[in-house]
Amino acid sequence: MKFTLKDYQSDAVRDALANLRKAHRYWYNEGDKSAFSLTAVTGAGKTVMAAAALEALFHGDDEFDFDADPGAVVIWFSDDPSLNEQTRFRLLEASDRINHSDMVVVEHPFSRPKFEAGKIYFLNTQKFGKNSLLVRGFDDKGGLFEGRPDAQAYTLWDTIQNTIEDPDLTLYLVLDEAHRGMGTPTAASETAKSTIVQRIINGAAGVKGISVVWGISATVERFDKAIASAGQHVKLPNVVVDPVKVQESGLIKDDILLGVPDEIGDFDTVLVRRAADKLKEATDAWAKYARQQESSEVVPLLVFQVPNMPDPNEVGRWLDTLFARYPELPADCVANVFGEHSTQHFGQYEVPYIEPQRVQDSAWVRVLVAKDAISTGWDCPRAEVMVSFRSASDKTHITQLLGRMVRTPLARRIPGNERLNSVECLLPKFNRKTVEDVVKALLSGDDTSPPTGRVLVNPVEMTPNTGASAVVWEAFEALPSQTRPQKSAKPAKRLTALAQELADDSILEGAGRKAHAALHAALDKIQTENAEKIKAKRNSVLEVDGKTVVASLKNKTMTFNEFWEEADIAVIDDAYRRAARIFSPDVSRSYVEYLADKVADREADTEEYLEAIMEMRVTVAGLGLVTEVQSWFDAEADMLAKAWLAEYALQIKALKHDRQEAYRQIVEMSTEPQDVSLVRPGAIVKSGV
Repeated sequence: MKFTLKDYQSDAVRDALANLRKAHRYWYNEGDKSAFSLTAVTGAGKTVMAAAALEALFHGDDEFDFDADPGAVVIWFSDDPSLNEQTRFRLLEASDRINHSDMVVVEHPFSRPKFEAGKIYFLNTQKFGKNSLLVRGFDDKGGLFEGRPDAQAYTLWDTIQNTIEDPDLTLYLVLDEAHRGMGTPTAASETAKSTIVQRIINGAAGVKGISVVWGISATVERFDKAIASAGQHVKLPNVVVDPVKVQESGLIKDDILLGVPDEIGDFDTVLVRRAADKLKEATDAWAKYARQQESSEVVPLLVFQVPNMPDPNEVGRWLDTLFARYPELPADCVANVFGEHSTQHFGQYEVPYIEPQRVQDSAWVRVLVAKDAISTGWDCPRAEVMVSFRSASDKTHITQLLGRMVRTPLARRIPGNERLNSVECLLPKFNRKTVEDVVKALLSGDDTSPPTGRVLVNPVEMTPNTGASAVVWEAFEALPSQTRPQKSAKPAKRLTALAQELADDSILEGAGRKAHAALHAALDKIQTENAEKIKAKRNSVLEVDGKTVVASLKNKTMTFNEFWEEADIAVIDDAYRRAARIFSPDVSRSYVEYLADKVADREADTEEYLEAIMEMRVTVAGLGLVTEVQSWFDAEADMLAKAWLAEYALQIKALKHDRQEAYRQIVEMSTEPQDVSLVRPGAIVKSGV
């Protein structure tokens, strides 16, 4: 992975992989299909967690103690091609072991007898529609109702069926935004979506159901009910991410600020002017923060949420008001994400279409005009302000779109500045009474939108009292505070991560080399003090013992004859990998090289050195079999990490915020609570109601 997983993300990946391991066993041993879901609030990093799990599924992972499935085939399914494209980009962004060639966007003509192992195939609802060339020729009863299209020897249903029936392949379905298409739909189009999704899961047209189904969403109640009612899949435990941990991680904004008129009337232009002010304030605040931290600047975005049938001239008047209030905005900074996928004319403005997944990285877009098409599956962390011109009856659309705007722009909390940790929504069509419904929806969540953090109505910003003395602030920063322990934290990984950061910041030269040298010394000490135990364990790695059962048909007796065989490379490698999970793969590798360098010259005789490497892998494997070695090793790594954090605390505190955040995450990588300092607040936002 290119990203370091948060503690809750690591826990979720571990639990998901446990389910995938169990599902694989059920399918091959019992022939049973399985299903489970991953539930996490918007902004928790569900795609990053999925990337880590898919890496392990295809390639194995020592940290998660997971062996690869060589026959794994993944279908990534959603009801929106643009959502699939965004997901594909994020998987590439997050993973260093899944590349372009591993991900296939299925388009016509796609005619293959089976899916290929080790690949992710992106499919969406439209590919299974009646008019799709990818499935034409396959009716609901499993027969051909017309000739197949040219260049289409196999339909998608054929490909899925053949893949399921191949004993060397395992088909995994990842259902993105799993709550969609799984409920009790009302519109005909939604009925079609629901039918398609459930046919893929449960089987149709003579095709068996998918062997392993993994639903991913912020809210999966509909998915769970559909799986239970179908009764074809063994329901595995859902993986549920605690929203409190996500909030604490800083990945999602702390506050949603709601602005509503104090009186009844037409306040569209009033609140558009306020939105212009808020956009300018956010732009200036982020620019100031970027200068302070000498970092790249966040370019805030304003979203105009309009009704499904907007009056173009009215939208034009809103844009007139915006540009009159904020003349520094470029005239060509407006785009739309309407379902028509075309340039829109609003008054005097010609507003081009942009794909939702491109908005975040298109800094030229400062104002986005949207309906409700981007309310699910779209994220834009730099969206800081929204004006919703929808009526009070559309509060669901408002809460859904707000749910897409809660991810923090820098993937971390800005210390001491609540305004930069919030998103603002102005509601001209609402009054104080109706806005209470929005607040309740945001706080409690429903089957389409997860609950969020603090919601403030007509907030006011408060800054520090200039009369407070330095002594007061020193006392504030000294108040006791501790991190939440991580149950799966590994001290060696924490130490090597700390060493990397200290070296990158030029705080401790050669920190990585020094960390490994200290751990090598600790392992040497363990070898010296446990020489006899390790010798016995080492021999057990080199020899495989067993018993031969001899059954005498004549005498009706059964005897057991013991045997011993030399272990082959596969057995030694397996024992070494188990040890590497204790010491960490990186430390295990460097320790093997350290030991080999003592007995052979890696430059002079390559063959001799390779033999030494193999011998030392056996030694490390034997070390890992000593019962008490893990607690001893972990204690040594933890002691050095704590010593370095204490020794270099002042230098770390003097770093920029993004660098301090890296160390904060390392401090949290502990099975025990760790002491941390509070940050002096720069701005606090309080409700004005």
